[in-house]
Amino acid sequence: MNVNQQAHMTSPYRQPQPALQGYAQPGYGGPPTQYAPYNGPNPGYQQGPTPAGYSPYSSLPCKTFPATLASDLSSNSSSPLDLGPVRPPPNSGPPPVSASQGYSQYTQGDVQNGPPTMSSQPHRPPVSQSYLPGSQPAYHQQYGAPHTSMQQMTNQMSGMQVSAPPPAVSGYAPHSSNPQTSVSFSGAPSFTPHSVSSQQNSPAASLTHGQPPSQSPFPGSPSLSQSPFPGAPPPVSQPQYSSAPPASSQPHYSGAHPLPASQAQFPGAPPPPSQSSPFHAPPSSFAPPAGAPRQPGVQPMQAPPHSQYLTGPPLPHQPMQGPPLSQQNHAAPGMQGPPAQPAGQGQGVQPQQNGAFGQMSRPQPGYGGSYPGPQNYGAQPPPPAAPPQKRLDPDSIPSPQVSALPAVQKTRHRIDPDAIPSPIQVIEDDQANRSSEPFATGVRGQAPPLVTTNFQVKDQGNASPSYIRCTAYNFPCTSDMAKQSQVPLAAVIKPLATLPLDEAPPYIVDHGETGPIRCNRCKAYMCPFMQFIEGGRRFQCGFCSCVTEVPPHYFQHLDHTGKRVDCYDRPELSMGTCEFTATVDYCKNNKIPQPPAFIFLIDVSYNAVKSGLVDLICAEMKTLLDYLPRESSEADSCIRVGFVTYNKVLHFYNVKSSLAQPQMMVVSDVADMFVPLLDGFLVNVNESRAVINSLLDQIPEMFADTRETETVFAPVIQAGLEALKAADCAGKLFIFHSSLPIAEAPGKLKNREDKKLVGTDKEKTLFQPQTSFFGNLAKECVAQGCCVDLFLFPNQYVDVATLGVVPSQTGGSVYKYTYFQVPSDGDRFLNDLRRDVQKQVGFDAVMRVRTSTGIRATDFFGDFYMSNTTDVELAGLDCDKAVTVEFRHDDKLSEESGALMQCAVLYTSCSGQRRLRVHNLSVNCCTQLADLYRNCDTDTLINFFAKYAYRSILNSPTKTVRDTLINQSAQILSCYRKNCASPSSAGQLILPECMKLLPVYLNCVLKSDILQPGADISLDDRAYLRQLVTSMDVAESHVFFYPRLLPLQKLDVEGDSLPTAVRASEERLSKGGLYLLENGLHLFLWVGANVQQELLQSVFNTPSFGQIDPSMTNLPVLDNPYSRRLRAIIESFRAERPRYMKLMVVKQDDKLELIFKHFLVEDKSASGGASYVDFLCHMHKEIRQLLS
Repeated sequence: MNVNQQAHMTSPYRQPQPALQGYAQPGYGGPPTQYAPYNGPNPGYQQGPTPAGYSPYSSLPCKTFPATLASDLSSNSSSPLDLGPVRPPPNSGPPPVSASQGYSQYTQGDVQNGPPTMSSQPHRPPVSQSYLPGSQPAYHQQYGAPHTSMQQMTNQMSGMQVSAPPPAVSGYAPHSSNPQTSVSFSGAPSFTPHSVSSQQNSPAASLTHGQPPSQSPFPGSPSLSQSPFPGAPPPVSQPQYSSAPPASSQPHYSGAHPLPASQAQFPGAPPPPSQSSPFHAPPSSFAPPAGAPRQPGVQPMQAPPHSQYLTGPPLPHQPMQGPPLSQQNHAAPGMQGPPAQPAGQGQGVQPQQNGAFGQMSRPQPGYGGSYPGPQNYGAQPPPPAAPPQKRLDPDSIPSPQVSALPAVQKTRHRIDPDAIPSPIQVIEDDQANRSSEPFATGVRGQAPPLVTTNFQVKDQGNASPSYIRCTAYNFPCTSDMAKQSQVPLAAVIKPLATLPLDEAPPYIVDHGETGPIRCNRCKAYMCPFMQFIEGGRRFQCGFCSCVTEVPPHYFQHLDHTGKRVDCYDRPELSMGTCEFTATVDYCKNNKIPQPPAFIFLIDVSYNAVKSGLVDLICAEMKTLLDYLPRESSEADSCIRVGFVTYNKVLHFYNVKSSLAQPQMMVVSDVADMFVPLLDGFLVNVNESRAVINSLLDQIPEMFADTRETETVFAPVIQAGLEALKAADCAGKLFIFHSSLPIAEAPGKLKNREDKKLVGTDKEKTLFQPQTSFFGNLAKECVAQGCCVDLFLFPNQYVDVATLGVVPSQTGGSVYKYTYFQVPSDGDRFLNDLRRDVQKQVGFDAVMRVRTSTGIRATDFFGDFYMSNTTDVELAGLDCDKAVTVEFRHDDKLSEESGALMQCAVLYTSCSGQRRLRVHNLSVNCCTQLADLYRNCDTDTLINFFAKYAYRSILNSPTKTVRDTLINQSAQILSCYRKNCASPSSAGQLILPECMKLLPVYLNCVLKSDILQPGADISLDDRAYLRQLVTSMDVAESHVFFYPRLLPLQKLDVEGDSLPTAVRASEERLSKGGLYLLENGLHLFLWVGANVQQELLQSVFNTPSFGQIDPSMTNLPVLDNPYSRRLRAIIESFRAERPRYMKLMVVKQDDKLELIFKHFLVEDKSASGGASYVDFLCHMHKEIRQLLS
């Protein structure tokens, strides 16, 4: 997504700049269009004014137990009724999972799970009839919480039964030695409430013993500090609604999902076996008054003994009977008295062994009308609704007149977002538990801390997670088991990763002229997995088991354990990562390579000159050349530099140190490119400093009055390639380019932007290059070791999918600055350029991944070229590039030996030395699926899924790709449910502990701009993001798909700790708050409308919200602790990421807020992507279909 816009932009992705009005400017791709009216986060969602003094996040209520996502009231053998086998809902069933299907199948039009009115007396259906969600009659929803006397409450409680789960279990306890996240409560011994007391004039009564008032004694019950009366602030976990249809954070259920009123039970109360439902209904339930008239057209039904009905408060003419709807802890009268609490049982209700999450809050009053229609999954965005209003407290909404209600009032239970797995909670827990101790890599197959955790690594024989992360650290022993689980077996490898300052870089080992010691058969390099035998004279390869003689110069005796006595003196025998100096045998043509060269190729066409780009590049280059990469032991860099400018023709410059002034040579025959000079083109910076500075001063003047608008592109790459060939060295081209190359020349392109193809089977052609010319050119570049980095400054379509082919296949990078303007984008460009020039890079690289017998590397994802099936060739490999490798079985693995992998990268360093970096990793092998699911890394899994999907769209429609991802993920989770989880109700959603965030992260991938684009994102931006993600490591892909959102109101200005992040959802934002959001590419500072004046003064140097300048890209430098701390945090975020993040200040209700909301990934997206809650329900439905 492009954020190069100021406040006057036309849309979230397009913005005409004043200086560019004369052009057709589809920024991100099409002519500028005016904003459509903003419809709020969800069509039909209307906001109203907030009650005075109410801040939705002023005080978060405590939770009684860690939440996990519960789908159902678990079935219990003690249920007195069997209502027959489950049968599908009465409406037409969804197609099987294997079929390509959109999300829109789970509609809600025929599902009513609201409470019956007190005027109706439902009866139980005949025993032969399956009683299922989706088949219930509809009822009127009643409004308003009536008052009740203490006597009525006591009468109600006299017959209450509450089942409690087993004692002494809390949180996500492992179950059957395999931790999992489940979603409901099992029945267990009951307890007797000791007392009933009324608090805060609220009829809700506490049923726990010694529990703080702020805690909810039961899932779904409100904390006692919450008032059920209209006008009181709602619980924090509930967003505020007006009388419009519910907002995006509420799930939409299919017929198989909702829990009807007639099935609502207490946690722990056993439902009839035939009833299943994905989520708990609130336990606030009581029976309708006897003898009450029933609704016309509604068949009376008898309630099963253990089923209670949710009923609303009485209408004005009805007498009050029973406790109010908001009172959560009451059961229907007439139930058996509770048995005594067993001795030794803990107080209150403990979560069940599996943990529990997903209880629902009570039905929300104030839905004035029927549900507007099905959820929009993957389809076009719905039509615009009324302009948004401010939020309202749901409990303060006045009740509509009964006559105004529709004949069938459809309501639904809202899943509490706080009760489903939270990425923030998982991240915080991992940081708390695993950051204090160093992570020692000596133990085979242990999963490292999350990428979001700051931890130190001790290399004890396996490579650091900074270099290699796996999707699973227990590989299945057989291919059948791998197929059954569908968990991809992959590793994300970042060979030249930059380590934290407190970790030592790899040791460099020099074995002299003989070079590194290797296995005779598979050519694996000496590493800790080699076993020395026969007194140390031979070694057995850990990869292929071949026995090889130890060279005499390398011989050493063994100790009593069979290890060499010099084991810990040799890095290659004791460390997971080390680097060897390579001999001439490892060099191209058996010749020691020359030091590499950097060539800067600058577009001097009209657009580039007028935007100020040429001036900026030339001014920066004078200082930047002092920071070329060099070996730590060298005073100066060995890298030589050259300069070319171009528009329709190319200008080469002779900057030989002996010249008084630089000389220009023009090549106009672009069809047959050649380099007009050899001596003086590539020079040492220090020797030719004066001539280079003179050239950089003259270039902007020479082209200041140019009128040439057309450019070439392919000949520019050919020119750099020919120069490197002539100098017989590898190197990197830095190309600064501004427009579609339409001038007559090889590689000429046409504008093929066609938004009509989006969403069709032909959409894949938009991601494929226009011509094969650039693919062939990339192949030549790789052969020479010529890497290309492309900086794009487009004002309209430039066909990134085609221009990016050479950078992506040579291991280069693409940077894009749409509608570039020096004041707003200059900082970002210069910082990106500085880092790109200075970062560690290897040239002419070849990477090979070897594995032990039983598995092999079969597929590779990243920016590289492959001429065969095993060698990954990279003309350039920098410290930010990652390669993802997928493994498949070709034989059985053994639990004893595990699975081994070795990644060896041969490259030329920036000083011209040939090096060999080797990373080793061992993982466990398992015969039980439970062990596989216990040791997975969800972040790495998502990295793999994203790269797999983004490559698949080159050959398949995006809808097919999305369906494939959903299907595979559902199979992963259903396999766990079927084979590893304890038996429970079919309607229960149970997730493996280490994969409980898979649904939320997968949803972020599915609704990303590449797979589900909004109307405003251009084809160029989609191609750019697709290529960007392809080479991301796990840390980058994690924050890219699930941005980090920090609340800054309570910033600790003295300490170094960051405030705890909040979940990426609009309902987490407070109007009185200040929030910082980052996703690795963009940085937003969101300012609420009610932020305190002192805070605004400290940050923006203005006391007024209205005076904040939304066009600022850097905060003012103010001398106060808050400003200093905030600016330090922003700089630390920028330092963590490979690309500079431009700051955008977003004021609440400003037009830029639409861009900001795009990154609130737990909410429904404008392009039709599901909210987290909705997608969780959809995944649950897919899993149930697979299980049935």
